[in-house]
Amino acid sequence: MSQPTPPSRDAVNKIFGNPLPETPIDERDPQSPDDEIDRDRWLRDNVPPHHG
Repeated sequence: MSQPTPPSRDAVNKIFGNPLPETPIDERDPQSPDDEIDRDRWLRDNVPPHHG
């Protein structure tokens, strides 16, 4: 049996929409500690009462 050829990136993008940016991790903006605090605050404010 032969291996199926993987779909091209263009074919995948046509199905799922715009591709993700191809920026390497080391070129991305570092995550701010404030982002984590805001995320924790959002989670505490939005947790349903039966999970508290």
